[in-house]
Amino acid sequence: MAIGIDAGFDSGNIKVERISGPHEIVLSIRKDAHSDFYQWFHFRLSGARGQRCTIRIIDLNGSAYPDGWPGYRACVSDDRQHWTRAETSFDAKQAGGTLIITVTPAVDQLWFAYFAPYSLERHHDLVARIAGRPGVRSDVLGHSLDGRPIDRLVIGDGPRQVWLYARQHPGESMAEWWMEGALERLTDPADPVARRLRQLATIHVVPNINPDGSFRGHLRTNAAGVNLNREWHAPSAERSPEVLSVLAAMDATGCHLAMDVHGDEAIPQVFIAGFEGIPAITDRQLTSLHDFKARLARLSPDFQTAKGYPVARPGTANLAMSTNQLAQRFGCLAMTLEMPFKDNDDLPCATFGWSPARSMQLGRDCLAAILETLPDLG
Repeated sequence: MAIGIDAGFDSGNIKVERISGPHEIVLSIRKDAHSDFYQWFHFRLSGARGQRCTIRIIDLNGSAYPDGWPGYRACVSDDRQHWTRAETSFDAKQAGGTLIITVTPAVDQLWFAYFAPYSLERHHDLVARIAGRPGVRSDVLGHSLDGRPIDRLVIGDGPRQVWLYARQHPGESMAEWWMEGALERLTDPADPVARRLRQLATIHVVPNINPDGSFRGHLRTNAAGVNLNREWHAPSAERSPEVLSVLAAMDATGCHLAMDVHGDEAIPQVFIAGFEGIPAITDRQLTSLHDFKARLARLSPDFQTAKGYPVARPGTANLAMSTNQLAQRFGCLAMTLEMPFKDNDDLPCATFGWSPARSMQLGRDCLAAILETLPDLG
């Protein structure tokens, strides 16, 4: 049986450069459509059972985040349900930057991905399952450029308006695993945190704001090659209907708290980026942000506050980014939550690294921090 590589499926992305045996499988990553971004990969290796294989993914020094490759280990699965980490190294001097993955498959088909994928079918299953539970309302806020629905789930009927949204950058699949964990807890009739949240807040959840990029195997953009998290100052039907529809719904409800869920390629920790550089920032907003991070650090050992992005200087925030735009627009507490593609170096796991299960648990823990924060928001 000949060794083969395939990527013609939901979120698949790889190009075959050459295959001349198990020790010479050379691949590269296809760029996002109409864009120079590339980093996400997802492919299947066939016909290599029992053979020690060396897979090289080349030309990575020009990828979106080359600092993401050192210390990274590829995700691998033989059933597409359970993902572990493969033996992986990175050589910046070889073939324009080469990720070297070494495996000996015990089965005929083995799947590889930058992070455990969250398929569009699983997204639809999640929406259908949650929408069918008592007290949940669901609707379609708009459609993507490829015509896919932008789904919203609404839970609770309290006066404070909370917005949770994910996958502006579609390759950050851990964000929708986070959403699944949060939604399962939010709709648990016996969970006291969820019960109280549903009393105090109306929670609007957009599990995947960029379904086109997710299905196409993009890292960072929609079908037009647009980074949605640079569109919030002036979204348009031509470039970013996904943001246009969600922001219109936010304007209709108002917003007291917003969380934009992401993954970070390079930093091996969980952290929150805030809105410190917006022109209209208030002391109350800053206090709420500080207090939320302190609460989440207490509730989740996976979260920390020592490492993260540099804080913007006063008045220099990019208002095209959702967290800054929403904090400026509504005077609310808005946050960008970042999870690692690698592992959490403060609490490492040799087998799984950062994983879907840990993303889901963090989603549950964030709800407890939100509940503690709601009384501060007016």
